[in-house]
Amino acid sequence: MESGVEELMPRLLPVDDCDLAEDFDPTVPPRTPQEYLKRVQIEAARCPDVVVAQIDPRKLRKKQTVNISISGCRSAPEGYFPTLKWQQQQVANFSAVRQSLNKHRNHWQSQHLDSNVTMPKPEDEEGWKKFCLGERIYSEIDTQFGDESLGIDYIKVGFPPLLSIVSRMNQATVTTVLEYLISWFGEKKFTPELGRWLYALLACLEKPLLPEAHSLIRQLARRCSEVRVLEENKNEEQISALNLIICLVSRYFDQRDLADEPS
Repeated sequence: MESGVEELMPRLLPVDDCDLAEDFDPTVPPRTPQEYLKRVQIEAARCPDVVVAQIDPRKLRKKQTVNISISGCRSAPEGYFPTLKWQQQQVANFSAVRQSLNKHRNHWQSQHLDSNVTMPKPEDEEGWKKFCLGERIYSEIDTQFGDESLGIDYIKVGFPPLLSIVSRMNQATVTTVLEYLISWFGEKKFTPELGRWLYALLACLEKPLLPEAHSLIRQLARRCSEVRVLEENKNEEQISALNLIICLVSRYFDQRDLADEPS
């Protein structure tokens, strides 16, 4: 078997037979070039022909299939189409927010978080959804929560995307949390809490976009266009928020084929 392998895969560094000391020990550091090369041969001969990787399936992402759509966004409902002037103003405002965030990022990173703020680990998808949206939305509890006189319970209503929080998130975390929330939005309704976090994460997203971020924001814009059409009870404030996200994805992040274009 070994000779067959030798014929198919000739050695790149052939070693002639050489006289080695009788006390040659391949387990100790080589003392001469000949001993080194001989030791390499011995280690190579001990390697198995086939190696099987031990993979922990729990560490694999739940969703590994990527569905790519080449379709654009669905047109806005009649009477809710955003004007070009409005879109241009939103892009200008968004650009100013990003510049301010980048300018003061170090300052906000140095600010202490409140004692009740514990940011989840990047791989904790459920933890991030609860952190951003609150247990009330995450668990779909449509009831009032507690006594407002006692203050806001952020565990139940979700933490807002404070600058002291988002400034601590690196690009990998920003992209990961964005993926979690877009995945959530793919099956759930749009809420103000979700909208605030989507806007904040987009503001933290660096250009040029990484391929995974590029795919995510296009998916987000398409989902926004679907929701604004399918909503039976048209809510002007909600449709405006959906228009805003589509506008930022298409016009600020240069995904022009998804833009709401005036007829």
